[in-house]
Amino acid sequence: MQWRMALGGRAWRGYFPLGGELTSGRPDWKEGLYLGTELPDEHPLVRAGTPVHGRNLFPNLPGFRSTVLAYMDAVSALAHRLMEGIALSLGLPADYFHRLYTADPLILFRLFNYPSRPVPAGTDAQWGVGEHSDYGLLTVLLQDDVGGLQVRTPGGWVDAPPVPGSFVCNIGDMLDRMTVGLYRSTPHRVAINRSGRDRLSCPLFFDPNFFSRVERISGLAGQPPLDDAAQRWDRANVHAFNGRYGDYLLDKVGKVFPELRSQVL
Repeated sequence: MQWRMALGGRAWRGYFPLGGELTSGRPDWKEGLYLGTELPDEHPLVRAGTPVHGRNLFPNLPGFRSTVLAYMDAVSALAHRLMEGIALSLGLPADYFHRLYTADPLILFRLFNYPSRPVPAGTDAQWGVGEHSDYGLLTVLLQDDVGGLQVRTPGGWVDAPPVPGSFVCNIGDMLDRMTVGLYRSTPHRVAINRSGRDRLSCPLFFDPNFFSRVERISGLAGQPPLDDAAQRWDRANVHAFNGRYGDYLLDKVGKVFPELRSQVL
């Protein structure tokens, strides 16, 4: 708690305890550390008080800061390459997303621990993390070998077991919006961990620039505007959203940490 999120202020960085994060109003049975692009206090975006921009709160562990920053740089480079492949798959120039949205991407990184211990009586936690989709473009997730990740498909929920030497890549809401549903954001959840070992999960969220206005990609064949709110976990229509990506993000994370939002945003 020396590095709790309340101390991170508008940067939205730091530690949250078990049950401290909500999904659809219910506590998740996990704890974690919120991190992101490291920006000094004198950076113009930090000086302007831009939410989710600023310094990280790094625990005082030997090598931890340098390892995390190097990891974020490496996986961000991977995400740039993956987005080039997605652009080419849509018949677009490889640098399409980079030019419009990700020359200066919003990078958010999480270290989550799903403990293998019973949920205390009176704690309304039913999942390690409840059903949700990620908000931005692409999530590149490193998970350990414990397992527990599940993905909702048209045929129901299926396990996404760990594959050694691989990442899990989740499509986010903004890629769904841009492609008018050709790439659909991926509903997923994590079961309560009853394995006897704690589970570690390290997602890096590769998102559009905070100030970018996310628009549909013109010229995609056979894709009329969608209204899939009835099928979504949050009953929201991402195709009707109008505004900056940062506005979408803050609306979502404000529901995850409502008390913190009232304190620092």
